[in-house]
This record gives sequence, structure tokens and C-alpha cells, in this order.
Amino acid sequence: MRDVIARGTPSYRFPAAPKSAAEARRFVRDALGDVAPDLVDTAQLLVSELVTNAVLHARTEVEVTARAEAGTVRVRVSDGRPDRALVPHGSPPYSGTGQGLPLVARLASRRGVETDGDGKSVWFELRPGGPPRHPDDWEPAGAPAGTGPTVTLLDVPTALCTAAQQHRHALLREVGLAAAEGHGIAVPPQDLAVAHDTSNLITAAVTDALRRPAGEAVRSLPLSLPPDAGPSVRTLRAVLELAEDGAREERLLTLPALPRQLLFQQWLLDEIVGQLAGAEPTAWTVVPGEPGASSSEQVPWEPEQVRAGRVPTIAADERNRIIAVNGPAADLLGWQVEELVGLPLTTLIPEHLRRRHIAAFTSLLLSGRPRILGRSVPLPALHHDGRLVPVRLIIQPQETADGRTVFVAQLVPRASAPGPSARPGGRARSAVRREPERTPAPAGGGVPGRADRSALERLTLLADTATALSNAPNLEEGLRGVGRILTERLADWCAVDLIVDDGQVERVSVVHRLGRDPRSGEYEGRLPAVSDTARGPLARALRGAGPLLLTGPPPPAEVASPLDAHYLGLFRSMGADSAVVAPLRARRQVIGALTVARRGRDRPFTEEDLALVNDLVGGLALGVDNARLYQETRDIAERLQHSLLSVLPAVGPLRLAARYAASSTTAQVGGDWYDSFVLPNGDTALVIGDVAGHNLDAAIAMSQLRSMLRGIAVDRQEPPEIVLRRLDMASHTLYPESTATCIYALVKGPEQGPWELLLSSAGHPPPLLIGADGRTRYLDDASGLLLGVSPGLPRPRARYELPPNATVLLYTDGLIERRAEHLDDSLERLRRHAAALAREPLDVFCDELLIGHGADSEDDIAVLALRPTPPD
Repeated sequence: MRDVIARGTPSYRFPAAPKSAAEARRFVRDALGDVAPDLVDTAQLLVSELVTNAVLHARTEVEVTARAEAGTVRVRVSDGRPDRALVPHGSPPYSGTGQGLPLVARLASRRGVETDGDGKSVWFELRPGGPPRHPDDWEPAGAPAGTGPTVTLLDVPTALCTAAQQHRHALLREVGLAAAEGHGIAVPPQDLAVAHDTSNLITAAVTDALRRPAGEAVRSLPLSLPPDAGPSVRTLRAVLELAEDGAREERLLTLPALPRQLLFQQWLLDEIVGQLAGAEPTAWTVVPGEPGASSSEQVPWEPEQVRAGRVPTIAADERNRIIAVNGPAADLLGWQVEELVGLPLTTLIPEHLRRRHIAAFTSLLLSGRPRILGRSVPLPALHHDGRLVPVRLIIQPQETADGRTVFVAQLVPRASAPGPSARPGGRARSAVRREPERTPAPAGGGVPGRADRSALERLTLLADTATALSNAPNLEEGLRGVGRILTERLADWCAVDLIVDDGQVERVSVVHRLGRDPRSGEYEGRLPAVSDTARGPLARALRGAGPLLLTGPPPPAEVASPLDAHYLGLFRSMGADSAVVAPLRARRQVIGALTVARRGRDRPFTEEDLALVNDLVGGLALGVDNARLYQETRDIAERLQHSLLSVLPAVGPLRLAARYAASSTTAQVGGDWYDSFVLPNGDTALVIGDVAGHNLDAAIAMSQLRSMLRGIAVDRQEPPEIVLRRLDMASHTLYPESTATCIYALVKGPEQGPWELLLSSAGHPPPLLIGADGRTRYLDDASGLLLGVSPGLPRPRARYELPPNATVLLYTDGLIERRAEHLDDSLERLRRHAAALAREPLDVFCDELLIGHGADSEDDIAVLALRPTPPD
């Protein structure tokens, strides 16, 4: 190592070991003597960071020089690796790594780097007056001289990239320090050195690519990497896999990566290896993933995304604190928005599920393995007044712009539960959904002009927008997808306004080509009314005029109402030099309007674009109208279904609990129902059934069957098999096309016990008896034909003793049946889970079964549980 200090200046050489950081701090304190204490403290902090960097990345002997002249402190840290340039990570202040160089930049009066053939030195000065104002950053390590891009990463979400990079460096840092002390995970030293160097090389290339002007939240990054880097990247991946295993086993302090970050890291490294070997790039947006690791959400998370949504949504941080909530969620749970922000998320979780939630959340952070992320899970939420609100919970992790992770949860009321989502508001992801092929923007960054659109491109645009709307699980998400396509291929930004039931207008979507514009949030949601004085272009379109071509923002002379002023504010905020606004017409009524706008006078909208926009709004209006009609039909069926689910009777020592959850993967309802009532003779009746079909007809047939069964049972008070035979005959006579499964059971016995269960089954899954000791038995001795098949045949009956504190579970097939799983395996899975819950309170028992077996269920689920509990 070269001599980097003047004669007589105190210096010391330290080994490449973690303890050198502490020893260097002591050396600097002693070397600076009587210098001002605040300068000494700062010098110790900075030298500790620089020595740690040298130990981790240079892995050579480190020389530290410290002196003070006229109150100015000068410190130099030198290593023997001139080929290892500084690699600033750009980490935010809360990050556990990447803080050394930013700290030096912020606290030093001057700083710099010197390199020659023998080594590299990082130096800094501290002056009594404090650091002057200068950039906090360092010049990044650029690509190797004379090299061009060798790898292209397509559709990279910058927030996720930042989060994954921070985690990678934190993991390697801890593994390196642990290995230097002789403990930690078993990684060969040479592999660890290669992993550190390769990680820094990738970070330098990504940082260099991200510094290039773009502005998009999702970008394609050209990386300049050595053509022979493939083997080193494979070594890095192997070391990271070992480190992740060590983190999951709690042998490291660093937490394991969350599923989405882990998937992105693997994709990044695989892309580098594959492309260096000659493979074609694969975009991140088409990478398949398990629930919770989906690649579909690309833009950085912002609180405004939650506040602007119409689906009840809550966001929490890694400390399980609520950081954002929207009005629909607050209304659903009986709170004010401002009251919820800052509270623990457990405030909204019923007491009997809080311990489970904390355990699951802790397990996610400690293991990186999700249980309910990305899945649609039926469970109750806690209302402010203490009652339970049945919802389907859909949780997805998202990254903020600086790489932090937030957990975004949708609380969808069960009466209108959509399908599962791989993103907040999201779409089902049972298979890879490839985004429509993107039309590259012109070199100047603009959207394609009309001269660039062939007839095929126009047809493709119409088809892709229709597909985006029809494939989305809810209307709001579908319109966002349409907006993303339009801003990629036609406009700089677009807005969709819809007329809602009360005649008011809501702006349901504002999409900008460069990602979410924070200024657009104030122009979303409920708009001023379309008054008689409104004369602006939006008011005209909502009355049926158009498509209207605008050569700029609406002129002030047309601003005659609050709606006109609001629309003008949108144009001024988003910017537009030309636009087209067109009405959405369906069934001879105007149901909304579409606005598409461009900035820049070199490519304005013209009369030639009106025909295309007219075709677009035609298809868009049809899709919106169909989605609304579909949801209305579903809501009617679900309200009917829920209205027929009984309030359970209070029957002395018999504890009863029931749950119902609509399918999470279809937009239809079925004929599942449960019922319980007390007969005039004192027996308690238990009923569960499922009418064939998933539509409004099935719900209506269920209501009729339920009413007939109640009337027959109460009037006749006969054994279960006789009641079912009479029901079968009545149903076959009145509704000959209808079929259903059903169990009718009677619980008999005095208040002190003993109790017995009499039941008959019409083709329904067998009840499960769970003893207080956890032993289980399926009650399958009384199984007969479905209702509606052969009403003349006699039906079987079975009698069972009910031990005290045992649980009888009746359920519909949605609780157990899964694609590609044998029914015997499904029943065994239910048996094991129920046995583990044998001693839980009955409400906990039902909720846990629904959470464990109802996530992503493709069918409706009804559950009815009974437990005889002797009086004390």
C-alpha cells in the first residue's frame, strides 16, 4: 500500500476483520487529542462506516490516517483494492445498509476519493463551522469503459427494485460480518467474496441506469455488465439462497425477503445470466408468481391510492400500524378516517382472532412465507360498536418509492365479494396473465400519432381495452386497466366519469402515462352536479354531445358552473394542448364520459381521431353497462341469500354458531344455506343444504326449499328421514327440474343431557363429530339420494350419541372441494384442522375453519356447528 500521509501524521494499519471498525474509532479518538468533542465524535462515526465498507468490500488491510490542523480534522481510509470503485446505494435513512457514504457526504466539510495502482483512499475533512451546503451524493461508479448495454431488464418497477436491492445488501453485509467472526451460515469465503463484488457490480449498473432521465415508475433498464459475469451471478444467487435460508431459520438478524421481493431478486439474477448466455429478455410483468408474490402491481405505493379508492381499503406498515384508510373502510367499520390512522391494525380484528393475526404477521416477517397474502379470505372484522362485520380480506404487499413495504388490505363486504386479487383492488391470478403487447413510444417520449396507427393497430387497441375491462374482477380495476392501455398508445392522460344511481357524477379513474400524478387525486371522486347552467365540454358530453375535439383547455368563457370549473382545473393540473371528450352511451342512455388528452402541439388530436375515440367509447360503455348489470344481479341474489340465513336460536346448553361466505373466484352466487329452529316438542332442528346452480335461480330455489322444509318440519314433527322424503316429494312436484343436497337433523335430550343426534342426508357431505379430546368421526351412516332424483324411495336414518362438549360440524362442499385434490384428501384435511380446534370457543372454531379452508374457494360455503355444553 502506498504512503498516503505526510511524515509525522498518525496512522495505523488494521486487519480485514470486523473488529477493525471499533479499533479504528479508538485510534481516531486518541489521534485527534484535544480537538473539539463534536468533531471527534463525528470523525469516529464516519471512520467506522468507511472501515466497515473496506472490510466488507475490499477485504484487504486497511490503513487509517487522522490529524488535526488549526481546528480542522482530516481523516483518510485506504485499502488495497483500486479496482473496487465506490458504489453508492442511494439507500433511504431508515435502511440498515448503504448509509456510510451518504453520512460522509452529509457531515463532512469536504470529501473525496483518490485511486492509483496500489490502492484506493477515501478522505474527509471536518471543520468547526460544520459542513457547507453541497450535494449529499457521490458520483456513482459508471459502466466499464468502452462497454455498452449487455442486459436489458424490461418493465422494472423502480420501487420494488429499490427494496430488493436494499435487502440484498443487508443480507450480504450480515453474512460477511458473521463469517469473519467464524459463525453464521456455511458459505465458502471465495464464494462470499464473489457474491459481494458481483452484487456491487449489479448495483452500480442499476444505479447508473436509473439516473438516466425517464420519470416512469416502471422502466426498462439497459445494464452494462461484463459479458463473462454469468458464473459470478450464479454464485451470487447461490449465496443469497443460503442467506435467505439462514434468515428464515433466525440465524441472522436480517429478516428474510418478502415473497414479492424474493421473486423479483430471482428474476433479476436469472435475466442477467440468461441474457449474457444469449437468451431473449423476459419482462417482469409476465413473470408468474404465487399469491402474495405477483408481479402485477408496478407503481410505488402512495397514501392517495388508498384514499381515492371506492373499495374499503386499509394500509398498514411493518409495525402493524394503520398508515392510510379510505372513507368506505371507515364507514364500513363505524370510524372516522382520522381516528384510525396511527392505531394498531388489531383494533379492527375481533379479540378471538387477534392472537392468530399477530402470530401470522410475525411469521410472515420472520419466515418470508405468506399464509394469506394475495388470497381472498373470509373472516369477520370488528365494528367500532363491537359487532362483527363479515368481509373477505385481500392483502397485498406494496413498495413505497424509497423501498419500504406496506401491506394493503381490502375489506370487501361478503354480500358483494369480488374474486381474489394479486394486487389491491385486484385481479385473480390463477395463471399468468400477459399484459397486452406495448407499442413503443416515439424516440421523443410521446405517444403514437395518428400517422403511426395502422388499421390493425386500431383494432388491436379496441380489442385490448375490451379485454382489460372484461378480465378485471371489478369495474374500477377494469377502468384503470383501460386507462393504462390508452395512455400507452393514444394519450398522455385520460379520465373516466360515470353517472351513478342518484344522478351524480363520479370520476372513477384518472391515469397518466408516466404513472400516478399526485395532483390528480383532488380531481377524483364525486364531482359537482350537472346543473342547468353547466356549459362546458364535460357537461355537454354527459348530456350526449360528442365526441368533442378540444384544441386546448376549456376557455374561461365556458366556465358557468362548479362542474365546468372542476373540469378546467383538471386540465390545468394535468396539462393538455388537445383533447377529446366523448359520451358513454348504453341502452339509449348516457352513463358517463371519457376524456383523452395530449400535451405538446407537435402531435395534437384532430378530426381524424374522433372516429377511433367514438369506437372506443362504444365498447367501453357496453363493458361498463354489462359490469353494472352483472353486479346488480349478483347483489340481488346475495341479499336474498343472506336474508334467508337464519338467526340461530338460543337453546339452553346447546351452543350454536354459523358462517356463510360467497365464492371468492366467481361473480355468481349459489344455493347454499343453513338453518336451525326449535320444534314445538322441544327438539332442535339443524339443516344444511345446497341447491344445484350458481345464479339467481339457485338462490330463489333455495329460498323455496328452505321455506317448505321449515313448514313440513314444524307441522309434522316427524323423524328426519320422513321429513326429507316429504320435502323431496313436494320439491319434485312443484319444481321438477330442481335438485339439491340436504341434511336434516334433530338434537334430542334434556338440559342436563345426555343428548342424541338423529339425522338423514340427501346426498350431502357427511357431518363431522369432533370430541372434546380431539378425536373425530364422520357421520356417514344415513346417506341417501339427492333431492329431486327419486322421491318415492325410502330414506335412511342414523342415531348418534352426543358427548358433552363435543362439536357437530355441518358444512357445504365449498369448504372441502378443491381442484386437483381427491375428495378423501379434502375430508382428511378438514378432519385434522377441526381436531386441532376441538377446545376452541365455537365462534373461533368456525372462523378458523373458514379462514383455513375458505381462502380462494371456488364455491359458496355454509357452516353450522353445534356443541352441547352441560350447565356448571
